[in-house]
Amino acid sequence: MVTRFDRLKEIRRLDPERDFLEIFRLTVTYEFPWDVTRALELALYRTYAVPGIGRLLATTAELTERSQKRYDDTALLLDAVVEHGFDSETGRTAIRRINRMHRSYDISNDDMRYVLCTFVVTPKRWIDAYGWRRLSGHETSAFAAYYRTLGAHMGIRDLPQTYEDFERTLDTYEAEHFGWDPGAREVSDATLALMGSWYPRPLAPVVRKAALALLDDSLLRAFRYERPGPVVRGLTRGALRLRARAVRLMPPRSTARYARQNPEIKGYPDGYEVARLGTFPVPGIRGCPVLHSRAPDAPAE
Repeated sequence: MVTRFDRLKEIRRLDPERDFLEIFRLTVTYEFPWDVTRALELALYRTYAVPGIGRLLATTAELTERSQKRYDDTALLLDAVVEHGFDSETGRTAIRRINRMHRSYDISNDDMRYVLCTFVVTPKRWIDAYGWRRLSGHETSAFAAYYRTLGAHMGIRDLPQTYEDFERTLDTYEAEHFGWDPGAREVSDATLALMGSWYPRPLAPVVRKAALALLDDSLLRAFRYERPGPVVRGLTRGALRLRARAVRLMPPRSTARYARQNPEIKGYPDGYEVARLGTFPVPGIRGCPVLHSRAPDAPAE
């Protein structure tokens, strides 16, 4: 029988540079599947506060008019790489889909690198605050190696190498670029509405308040939301910490849980093909919500 800390012991026996994919899978599909899902939602949400990104998201209308499909497709494409690996046919297909959508627009390498940083830094910060245990050094290094590899497959230049590099890049970029944009606020409101739609209608306002209570002050200022009061913040964050204590006392997961199994994925009740996920945009008109210009040496697929 696997006990609560056995997988952490297994992770610590692995090499985070050589075995990063195995460590990443163990962490995100066995140890913290719910937490990583919430953290990645918050990671993408943070990117809206960079006006250039938020404005483009509003222009494409993918997150305002087709919020559920965009959420589903993003989660499923990223999930395909986690489940099947970078060298599998399914993983390569997912990366080709991501890259082909991204090439439809011209956006700076710096913006794309920042988005990648949110995928590394936000899950660690979330898990350290609300997970049933903190991330180990092996896991933190493996997260950096995993997304460094994903970034290379996406043609992103000047990638951070260590977790500390990712964190420093994220914090510096947010300090320099977070700001108000009306289109970004529209995308933010649409995302909050999507999250509320996953629950019974009477709970939607509660979900919105709870989501806002989890945002830091820099995000609230960028979107011009009123700062939640200390009671709402305390109740929301306290509930998450109580959940963490309860999970710590539960038996560990016996099977992996991938994003495709999450109840928030609602658009494909009859299944899906990875090659048909996402948008098929006409360059310069509308397309993927996370976009970048292709580097001269970016991969063709």
